[in-house]
Amino acid sequence: MSTETSTFRLHRTGRARPGPAAWPLRDRLALAAGVVAPLVVAAALVPLRADLSRTNAALVLVVVVVAVAALGSRAAGVVAAVSAAAWFARGAAAIGHSFLTRPYETFDITASGDVETAVLLLVVGLIVSQLAARARRLEVVAVTDAAHLDRIHRTAALTQSANSADVVVGHVRQELTELLGLCACRFEYGTLIGRPPRLEKDGTVTVGRRSWDVDGAGWPEGETELRAYGNGHYLGRFMLTPGPGPVPPLQARLVAVTLADQTGAALDTSGPVT
Repeated sequence: MSTETSTFRLHRTGRARPGPAAWPLRDRLALAAGVVAPLVVAAALVPLRADLSRTNAALVLVVVVVAVAALGSRAAGVVAAVSAAAWFARGAAAIGHSFLTRPYETFDITASGDVETAVLLLVVGLIVSQLAARARRLEVVAVTDAAHLDRIHRTAALTQSANSADVVVGHVRQELTELLGLCACRFEYGTLIGRPPRLEKDGTVTVGRRSWDVDGAGWPEGETELRAYGNGHYLGRFMLTPGPGPVPPLQARLVAVTLADQTGAALDTSGPVT
């Protein structure tokens, strides 16, 4: 049985897919903080309830929600918002203290102002958690985009200055290994032996003539080729051996294709790799 056939059979019969990744420790701690922090702060405010307005107490709890959402995940911010609204109404009876709103020591709130404050506390907490999550995501995207652009610029500069295509190929091999989390990466000049899985120009992966769900099923078994073209002509290919980590996102795979194109341009200008 050919490698290609066995790979297709593996795909059809349900290749074992990686299970959901465990949450990072930071996110787990943030979730715990989302539950506990509002309770602790509400308990700390109980002795001050005679001098501290309930609106100000709610603002203090909003600060707690903001802190949890900023340091943790969106889920942690949502949990903190719900917890803060609940403990604003109920206080800290679980550890023997009175509550922050009248009537004390119940979840009931008789004053309409307290009801509005509790609802606003929940709504504001939910909005803040969404904004904090979006800010973190944009920060990650900005950092990632900057790193990708840096790889492309470095390779472009090297392509212009290198005396040999060997230098460019070696550089791109290292960049691809880091970018895609590979175990190994080698380059084959001008050969098309076999039909290994292929990383296509649009960042997708094909096995034979079939599309492979790389995001859901992971990399195909064995090496995956990434072809390098110069002036529209095939000049060689990088053979990628995936590492044990998660599959790189589409953006990273598209950067890998760009690096391969830059290698093809260097090969077309400088000649074959020795």
